Amino acid sequence: MDTYDVLVIGGGPGGYVAAIRAAQLGFSTACVDDFTRDGKPSLGGTCLNVGCIPSKALLDSSEKFEMISHDAAEHGINVQGASIDVAKMLGRKSSVVDKLTGGVAFLFKKNKIKSFSGLGKLVRREDDGWIVDAAGTEVKAKHVIVATGSSPRRLPLAPFGGNIVENSGALELSAVPKTLGVIGAGVIGVELGSVWRRLGAQVTVLEALPGFLMTADAAVSKEALKQFQKQGLDFHFSVNITKVEDSGKKVSVTYEEGGKSVSAEFDKLIVSIGRVPHTEGLGASDVGLELDERGFVKIDDHYRTNLPNLYAIGDVVGGAMLAHKAEDEGVAVAELIAGQAGHVNYDVIPWVIYTSPEIAWAGLTEQAAKDKGLNVKTGQFPFSANGRALGHGDPRGFVKVVADADTDRVLGVHMVGPNVSELIAEAVTLMEFGGSAEDLGRTVHAHPTLSEALKEAAMGVGKMAIHM
Repeated sequence: MDTYDVLVIGGGPGGYVAAIRAAQLGFSTACVDDFTRDGKPSLGGTCLNVGCIPSKALLDSSEKFEMISHDAAEHGINVQGASIDVAKMLGRKSSVVDKLTGGVAFLFKKNKIKSFSGLGKLVRREDDGWIVDAAGTEVKAKHVIVATGSSPRRLPLAPFGGNIVENSGALELSAVPKTLGVIGAGVIGVELGSVWRRLGAQVTVLEALPGFLMTADAAVSKEALKQFQKQGLDFHFSVNITKVEDSGKKVSVTYEEGGKSVSAEFDKLIVSIGRVPHTEGLGASDVGLELDERGFVKIDDHYRTNLPNLYAIGDVVGGAMLAHKAEDEGVAVAELIAGQAGHVNYDVIPWVIYTSPEIAWAGLTEQAAKDKGLNVKTGQFPFSANGRALGHGDPRGFVKVVADADTDRVLGVHMVGPNVSELIAEAVTLMEFGGSAEDLGRTVHAHPTLSEALKEAAMGVGKMAIHM
């Protein structure tokens, strides 16, 4: 029986990063992962294979098509007869995925990590280690890290199949549907709805909550909703789905809205109502691994489960279901096993939605800061007053900085606009080191850049903004 210092169950962002960091720290390491694509093992989990990466590839392709079709003329570029080759677009998306998943396999070889393709199951505790069924082969490991991720939440009224798809199916539509329904106005629903709206679909989004992006800062969610509605996305809130039927050609959806029963028909329906922890086949009950009432693996502040030398990270433990959160947890748990001070600062994890305009935030919203009893002050700066944004032809949105009125420490930064997925990193760095709005405002930023909007918003906290 092969023996390892560390065995990771799950090869997604949390799992593969944990394995690589463990190997870097000198541990003999193995990883067992059951994800396959086109019938072949494919490391990287949901994110690389059917989530973050392929969706961003399609978002980029669809944004380029919209720019060529509708916005190029403003730049003096005249294009006649632009059309979409969906098969080629999907092929490009797959090639991006191939490069990145292949890159993870290369890194495993480089770091001498043994890779098992198949299910990983906890079998029993034996002596000072764990016996794990790694894709049909029993191996022993002193430490085991569970990083099995999450799965799409199912809507009983609308089982996946046929014309009803979840995120992976929405990335593989062979043609642009004329009408597309999306149940769920969260990150996945809005991003995938945006892809197919740009390519020509009429998109209707049905959301159970009474408002849009209610976890975001109110000013950001209001601006984003306004921009998406201008683009043609049709949102309905406080919706209760009562019936879904797939005839094979169309999907009919009946829902209650404003006290009335409404029926709608779509060529395709995307169901994106969140994700649930994936522990099926793990053997949790067999070995006594504790799960909470929602099925997440229970851990302490150091990622330890109730069982010795058994850890868990990523989506399967709950919290923010973000790839970068899982990656940092993977590094932290490997370092903790090595006796180091692995740590993740959950207060400044960035959130990003890759729509157009993009949405990004980190830290406390203005309302959340007030709810904590803090005395706050804010600064806000529009991209319409930013030279680079105007040069790009995309002056939508703004940057908002929330700071403590007593200490000037930045509590949160919230953005909607061009390339804010990149701009948020500077704000996160500042907050990680406890920086103030004045620190940010007095830091020299290159001109002209989009990042100047962040600087000006920070200056606005102290009422020192120059360009507004």
